[in-house]
Amino acid sequence: MAKLLEVNNLKTYFFTDEGTVRAVDGVTWDLDEGETLALVGESGCGKSVTAMSILKLIPNPPGRIVDGTITFDGLDLLNVSDAEMRSIRGNRIAMIFQEPMTSLNPVLTIGQQIREAVVLHLGLNEEEADQKAIELLEMVGIPEAEQRIKDYPHQFSGGMRQRVMIAMGLSCDPKLLIADEPTTALDVTIQAQILEIMGKLASELGTAVLLITHNLGVVARYADRVNVMYAGRIVETGTAEDVFNNPQHGYTVGLMQSVPRLDDMEHTRLATIEGQPPLLINEIHGCAFRPRCCKNLDDCFCSTEGTPELTEVESDPGHFVANCPCCMERNPGWRNSTPSRIPKVGA
Repeated sequence: MAKLLEVNNLKTYFFTDEGTVRAVDGVTWDLDEGETLALVGESGCGKSVTAMSILKLIPNPPGRIVDGTITFDGLDLLNVSDAEMRSIRGNRIAMIFQEPMTSLNPVLTIGQQIREAVVLHLGLNEEEADQKAIELLEMVGIPEAEQRIKDYPHQFSGGMRQRVMIAMGLSCDPKLLIADEPTTALDVTIQAQILEIMGKLASELGTAVLLITHNLGVVARYADRVNVMYAGRIVETGTAEDVFNNPQHGYTVGLMQSVPRLDDMEHTRLATIEGQPPLLINEIHGCAFRPRCCKNLDDCFCSTEGTPELTEVESDPGHFVANCPCCMERNPGWRNSTPSRIPKVGA
């Protein structure tokens, strides 16, 4: 399958009075056409900054992409003009933000906001744009769409507003849809409905999806591949099945162990990852996970110089991990204590 998006050695830094925050520090990954790739990790690990870098929406100052390349459909995004980038955003690359109430304009009707995008990018007249807006709302399951396009954002529930955001995101048949925590603050039932709609429509339209989330259950169900981020770097990457069934990095294992399981009949206490993520304002030497991996740093032999390189797992071709020997030697039972399977749609 052809590569739609290639990110190579991307570095996005924020230059503040306190120092330089290395929010994204040399990540490399790609995304195939029609594929769903999940970015997972704790808050502050660089997931959303990566997405904003792709769209060239990093506020400058204080932020700036200082190194790397982003190639989308053969086009070097970091070297295109602002006018060309505006024609790409919302058209060939669309984004669903995590809080629709702050993304939708409160003084414009839903119809006006959808119409703006399709008129700008598709060249439709006002009547055609209104009809397109109605079709989009019906497509995402909003009843009485012909009447609802006249309503304002505050007249919709949280789940309905997120449906509107999906409709807006897919209005121009984008090749890439970036979904940044698309189910935040929604109850479990509405979460499932939103994700099913997004997955179904992306599949029908052949749209690739970059899914940014904390929810590992969502990743297990909807993602084809997974990138695990920690402290601005990718520490593990592979198919969802490989990463869930055979996690290699200590951080990935910690994330897996912290998920409640309905089949846990012994009611064991949920594991936690002790400590805090490192401050990205401080330059990290060696293994960023070292302070949380080893309780006694004097007895730790995690790498303290050089960034651990992503290396392929022998038993899983295409599964890569940036690991230190110390982590695996100290925790030989890690992989045996993680979920043995991941749920699939229709399974």
